[in-house]
Amino acid sequence: QVQLVESGGGLVQPGESLRLSCAASGSIASTATMGWYRQTPGKQRDLVASITSGGSTKAADSVKGRFTISRDNVKNTVYLQMNNLKPEDTAVYYCNGPMKYSWPRGWGPGDYWGQGTQVTVSS
Repeated sequence: QVQLVESGGGLVQPGESLRLSCAASGSIASTATMGWYRQTPGKQRDLVASITSGGSTKAADSVKGRFTISRDNVKNTVYLQMNNLKPEDTAVYYCNGPMKYSWPRGWGPGDYWGQGTQVTVSS
């Protein structure tokens, strides 16, 4: 059984930064494609960023240039560095993996989710 535990959420003002962490049991955080999703009430869970085992990253257009996904293979942890936060970034953020690849959609959610961490951006 894979366990994903997120941390690092909180309440910040617009323009500030947060770093989310996702600690994974076993080695999936270092050997599998992992992703961060976010969800607001009444909406679907959307992919924010993903990172492959080889270190290739992808980010949603809405966060490009502001959010960076990374991983620490020794700590089996995936991070989401969020800079210049905006009110529209307010959501519950979830870690997911190992992500599944299908053509032509590309990487999609895998079977395991963390419990979620709330990020609120408000002045």
